[in-house]
Amino acid sequence: MLIKTKQNYINFLSKNTKKVIGLVPTMGAIHEGHGSLIRQSLSECDITVVTIFVNPTQFNNPKDLEKYPRTLNEDLRIIHNISEDVIVFAPHVKEIYPETITSKQFDFGNLSEFMEGQHRKGHFDGVGTVLENIFEIIKPTKAYFGEKDFQQLAIVKKLVEILKLNIEIIGCKTFRELNGLAKSSRNALLTTEEKEYASEIYDSLIHARNSFENSTIEEIKEVVFNKFKTLDKFELEYFEIAGEHDLVPINTKKPDVKYRGFIAAFLNEVRLIDNMALN
Repeated sequence: MLIKTKQNYINFLSKNTKKVIGLVPTMGAIHEGHGSLIRQSLSECDITVVTIFVNPTQFNNPKDLEKYPRTLNEDLRIIHNISEDVIVFAPHVKEIYPETITSKQFDFGNLSEFMEGQHRKGHFDGVGTVLENIFEIIKPTKAYFGEKDFQQLAIVKKLVEILKLNIEIIGCKTFRELNGLAKSSRNALLTTEEKEYASEIYDSLIHARNSFENSTIEEIKEVVFNKFKTLDKFELEYFEIAGEHDLVPINTKKPDVKYRGFIAAFLNEVRLIDNMALN
């Protein structure tokens, strides 16, 4: 079922009270990673709602917003093939931002200071704003997010805490191509050749994980930085190693702390991000 207005969703909700609602928020260009989230929601909830909305407030680059893939008909076909029971909420921007397209400001602490927060100013305020609106409309019991956007996952958990919402935020493992490239809507902007080339991102994270125990942080980062200097099609934006608990980049390791490698790079102007647990 496709629903495009807030009022129509409210009408639907009024006929489905006391149901466990699972939410999978997306910006469309549905891929197998989204599919895994949808299937998990279907297995755990009475109702599964997939939102498709390209949120303008989380893009700090207007060109990035303009070229972001919009494939609603294909998205609906893919979702329908997964299950005919999924509710798709695909609103016009006026349904989410009825007055002005602006972000609220949130205090996410250290979680938003580095990596994506540092390189995409205002991004997480935009994420928080749209999700607050979507949570208010959908009224989910559970919401599912992929670990590919691990920093965003931490932000969403903090958002629910700030807003005092009774929503269980569930992180799901990153879904990957055969060559390791993380599934992403932005992959639709890559050629087949570029998708193969993009596996260098995954390979860098694998190197960081394999060398984490016996190498210093400086040594690991130096290898990754030097690797990307040799890759003509890539422009490395950042590679950081941070604790999972606070997402603050480190220079030295501490015992009994879980760490992740975080990376962002442009491949012929398409921005790709990934991360991986290192210990």
